Amino acid sequence: MKKERSISEFNTELKLKGFKAFQIEDDSNATRTYSRKEFYKICLTTGKSIIHYADRSFEQEGTILFFGNPHIPYSWETISRTYIGYTCLFSEDFLKQSDRSESLLQSPFFKIDGTPVLEISEEQRLFLNTLFQKMIEEQENDYTFKDELIRNYISLIIHEALKLQPSEHYHQAKKATARITSVFLELLERQFPIETSDHPLQLKTAQNYARYLNVHTNYLNRAVKEITGKSTTSHITERIIAEAKALLLHTDWNIAEIAYALGFEYPTYFNNFFKKQTGTNPKSLRESMV
Repeated sequence: MKKERSISEFNTELKLKGFKAFQIEDDSNATRTYSRKEFYKICLTTGKSIIHYADRSFEQEGTILFFGNPHIPYSWETISRTYIGYTCLFSEDFLKQSDRSESLLQSPFFKIDGTPVLEISEEQRLFLNTLFQKMIEEQENDYTFKDELIRNYISLIIHEALKLQPSEHYHQAKKATARITSVFLELLERQFPIETSDHPLQLKTAQNYARYLNVHTNYLNRAVKEITGKSTTSHITERIIAEAKALLLHTDWNIAEIAYALGFEYPTYFNNFFKKQTGTNPKSLRESMV
């Protein structure tokens, strides 16, 4: 009989190798765990579930392809008793050993306002199944270049997903304004999710980000506006609001703790900020979701 490995052994192997693929066969209990995740995740699953991603929820039935970003809070509730499929987990460092990986991690599937869930047809499921099966096979063998082969399979899965979303075009321009905007957006995402209320958000304004990036605030503002169509402050505000909603929905922290974690000196400042942006106050939003 094959010995069942412990969770700690699994996590240790994952951290050492930066990659792990496995098949989902067991019945799954509902889970709503809000925490920082260390790895990117791609799941191909068949069943009924509700995925809570930042401040959005996706109720799905049938076969889906899910993309999880470790910098964006999400949790997963399985509804059906039988839940099957495949999962692969990989670190950013593991994928970035490939020259082509940078643009893949900037794809619409891993962005907070992107599309993390795709509905998959039976024909597509059968093809994607083979890719996950190949990854599982390769991780167990001694082939010298198996990591590069696995990276190719991950890239192929992402490219297949991009073909299913023709309207979600993305382009990484080469000019300086695009580069600084890309760095700003990545830095913004890396501030989240907030794990504890003991360490408040450090970068809260356009000036904070400009100082960190060693550029003038006006230059950063012009670059971000030119490339995204939105101001630096709008991006920061929207991301803080998304995180605030996620904390209100996924944690039992009180309003004062959430306010402090998000960098507000007083809860009243947070309440006023939240109401101005959403039209409701934090307490009302939390109570409406109970």
